Amino acid sequence: MTTSTLGLIAGLLLAIAVATGGFLGLLLGIVLGGAGYAVGAHFDGQLDLGELLRGRRG
Repeated sequence: MTTSTLGLIAGLLLAIAVATGGFLGLLLGIVLGGAGYAVGAHFDGQLDLGELLRGRRG
């Protein structure tokens, strides 16, 4: 299991812990799952978050 997959699972578990359900819970799960996947992919070297956060100034 890659780090990005573990990050996705961690983000989804955080969403379950925070959200009580409904449409807002679904949206929160998607956002936190995507954030967890992005952080995990960054640690795997699949995604460069520094490049995304730096913008056009780099």
